[in-house]
Amino acid sequence: MKRKFITNLLLLLFLNVLIKPFWIFGIDLTVQNLVGDESYGLYFSLLNFSMILNILLDLGITSFNNKNIAQNRHLFRKHVSNIVGLKFLLAGVYAIICFVAALIIGYKEVQLHLLIFLILNQFLISFTLYLRSNISGLHLFRTDSLLSVLDRTIMIIICSILLFTNITGLTFRIEWFVYAQTAAYLTTSLITFGVVLYKTGKLKLNFDRHFFMVFLKKSYPYALLILLMSFYNRIDSVMLERLLPDGKEQAGIYAHAFRLLDAVSNFGVLFAGLLLPIFARMIKQKEDIGSMTQFSFLLLFVPAVIISFSSGFYDHEIMILLNYSNSELSASIFRLLMISFLGVATTYIFGTLLTANGSIRQLNWMALAGMGLNIGLNLALIPQMQALGSAWASLITQLFTALTQIVLAVYFLKLNVNYPLIGKLIVFAGFIFLAGFLSKQIDNWVLGYFVMITASALFAFLTRLINLKALTEIIQNKQTV
Repeated sequence: MKRKFITNLLLLLFLNVLIKPFWIFGIDLTVQNLVGDESYGLYFSLLNFSMILNILLDLGITSFNNKNIAQNRHLFRKHVSNIVGLKFLLAGVYAIICFVAALIIGYKEVQLHLLIFLILNQFLISFTLYLRSNISGLHLFRTDSLLSVLDRTIMIIICSILLFTNITGLTFRIEWFVYAQTAAYLTTSLITFGVVLYKTGKLKLNFDRHFFMVFLKKSYPYALLILLMSFYNRIDSVMLERLLPDGKEQAGIYAHAFRLLDAVSNFGVLFAGLLLPIFARMIKQKEDIGSMTQFSFLLLFVPAVIISFSSGFYDHEIMILLNYSNSELSASIFRLLMISFLGVATTYIFGTLLTANGSIRQLNWMALAGMGLNIGLNLALIPQMQALGSAWASLITQLFTALTQIVLAVYFLKLNVNYPLIGKLIVFAGFIFLAGFLSKQIDNWVLGYFVMITASALFAFLTRLINLKALTEIIQNKQTV
């Protein structure tokens, strides 16, 4: 399992490093700089609003299906035939509730126009993710890896034409950005559907009410978990835009730093996507998961510590390099959000492990507490601290939920607590802090940043927090555990 995890993770990392940075810094950042913080802030707020209610499109189907197909491959054809029809029914429910909620909180014509396309985009994303859950559930990880970057690749092509040529003869508008996403998501959805259709051989859509009720009964706890986690991960910008007189601008400033957090968090998503079916199958087959959990945790958490600390030391320089307006405020928000990445990275490992174990009830209570904590902190801090208040709320919430998930995983899965490893991680964090302090003495900040990152990575290899020899043996198939 370790070899399968590592080889497919390397492919995923290669594809995402190839595509995602250009999308984030070449396209998304360029769009915000062109249209301004206010227009982008409106888009960013509406995007997060549509993502919070996104669970109505899925109701936990994708997470449950990924785990279920990994453990019961013989159900693949039967479930696809029924669930595709169910997804379209849920799309109608999602669209209606989104519009009702939008009208209740006071969205007007401009917001509603963008929201129509964002709702469509969310459906296409959800439908594609469900289709991909079948592909990864069958352990066809290479196919899933290629499909995972297809939408961004198409968006880059479309947006590059609109941004860097004068093909329209008009000034770029935020609406074009949304339309380009719609075209890319639609194309990706159709291609992914074609792959699933090829694997099923024949697909007959069924609208079996009894199947729907039984399946949703099994998947709804997953739906509740995703909904609660979406609230404490995505509510910040919506509350900023609604609570403050200059809310659109504040949401845009918050988006500056959140963009980078979202970028590094994507790598955690890759881990979770691979680990869920792997953990699920290992648990069903009663294999020892302690080694795999520690192995995957260190692979993600050690780089997360380096990224978080180095971002804190060089926050101002990074914001200025990206040519952000309000770079001082953006830097303060960026520093807090990147520290919260430690919590996010931890969640992608231990939350995935608990999901594979079926500990959904416990995860839901954790997520409910996290949502309450986050909303309460935002209500208290936004009026006083604006976007910086949301960053503090996010940091506290992410660290709280991460620690809770570690405790739950240790308790329910009987994991052994490796105290020497905890001590080694504390020493590692201390070394990175010292490396950061010394690197700031170098006049050229780019050189200093490179020295800090390099020294930290070398220390991780020397202390065997990341064991290169073991990784090489796994890839060469000398260790297949």
